[in-house]
Amino acid sequence: MSVEAGHAPNPSEYISHHLQNLASSTQTSIVDFSIINWDTMFWSIAMGALGCFILWLAARKATSGVPGRFQAAVEMLVEMVEDQSKSIVHGNRAFIAPLALTVFVWVALMNSLDLLPVDLPSKVIGWVGLGSIITHHRIVPTADLNGTLGISVGVLILMLFYSFKIKGAGGFMHELFTAPFGNHFLLWIPNLLLNIIEFCAKTVSLGMRLFGNMYAGELVFLLIALLGGIWSFGADASVLGFVGHIIAGTAWAIFHILIVLLQAFIMMMLTLVYIGQAHDHH
Repeated sequence: MSVEAGHAPNPSEYISHHLQNLASSTQTSIVDFSIINWDTMFWSIAMGALGCFILWLAARKATSGVPGRFQAAVEMLVEMVEDQSKSIVHGNRAFIAPLALTVFVWVALMNSLDLLPVDLPSKVIGWVGLGSIITHHRIVPTADLNGTLGISVGVLILMLFYSFKIKGAGGFMHELFTAPFGNHFLLWIPNLLLNIIEFCAKTVSLGMRLFGNMYAGELVFLLIALLGGIWSFGADASVLGFVGHIIAGTAWAIFHILIVLLQAFIMMMLTLVYIGQAHDHH
């Protein structure tokens, strides 16, 4: 998966290559819904399946006695999500609490892929002989704006669903035209515009927040990888560069663990907050 056969990429080519998805076709416009990023789809589904398997395994092995480490960790996570959902959502949480748990585990697993060495996917693809087919590959789905906006659109659909379910069609439409300024007929248009803007802002900000943090983390890892591979860009091999690569990579990886979990927690909390707001009457 080199940029060109027999050509060692310069730093700009190296970064550009690693930040390009394996797409179904070449994108020629800013927005094109006909294009599918296959690597984002694959790893999103794979991490979703892995998250479901982990939770299923914990439930299957759960005992009423003294729990093991794995069961205790999952129980602590479930209790944390349950406490947060109870304090935010005032209504039936039979679906919402498990949803929040799924969001946290799923996003945390997708974010964790960023901790793998940046050149590992290309090496593995080359070893299995698929380098000529899979020319580009990004392993972190949450570093792709398409993936994070896809999650946020799912949250938007749930917001609208619970708004209709809790308030009824009439109550929801009445709220769209009367909140937040009141039900005076001169204020219907401003109320409607503000509510539409609010729904759009929540959706975009939810996806952009996760994408921005994970994209920045991926970019830092690429820059650290360049620090350790300066010899391939025309510079002499340097012990200082290698040591700097190890120190910087280790420090950033440790710090990035916090980012991985924090962004998953924020995604879960905002999902609960937005769905909880759909339960409230204005």
